[in-house]
Amino acid sequence: MSQPQSLPLIIGIGNEYRGDDAVGLIVARRLKERLADSAIVIEQSGDGAALMETWKGAERVIVIDAMMSGAAPGTIRRIDASARPIPKSCFRCSTHAFGVAETIELARALGNFPQRLVVYGIEGKNFAAGVGLSAEVEKAAGETVREALATIQPVDSRNRIFS
Repeated sequence: MSQPQSLPLIIGIGNEYRGDDAVGLIVARRLKERLADSAIVIEQSGDGAALMETWKGAERVIVIDAMMSGAAPGTIRRIDASARPIPKSCFRCSTHAFGVAETIELARALGNFPQRLVVYGIEGKNFAAGVGLSAEVEKAAGETVREALATIQPVDSRNRIFS
C-alpha cells in the first residue's frame, strides 16, 4: 500500500497474546493516540512480505518490535537501518517466520526500501502465551513512545521530518 509521502509511517509489530511480544503493538497504539493526523500508524504480526508491502512508497518509516538478543529485559535499541544493516543478533529469535532483520535486508536488496527507516527493538523477558507486558518491558514501552515522539519533529503544521 502506498503511503502519503508527507506523513511518517509507524509500524508496530507483535502478537498480543505472547506476553512481551506485544510491545510493538502497544507502543504503536500509544503513538497513534498522541500523533492523531501527524502520522500513519499500522499494527502488524510481522510477516515479512506484508511488512515490505506496507512501507512500499513510504519515505519515512519507524518499526517497533520486541527483540531477543540476550540483553537485559527492557533494553531499547534504536537502529537507523537507513545507515547500516540491522544486526541479526538483535532479532535472532523472532516469533515471526521471517524476522525483521531479514525482511529489512531483503527489502534493501530488492530496492523496496524507504528513504529513512528507524527500528526500535525492545528486549523482551516473557514470550509465553498470555496477555500483558513484564514490568521491565512496560517501562521501556513508555520510554520508546517518548523517544519516537521526539524523532518526529514538526517543520510546520503540514509537514514533519525525522530528526
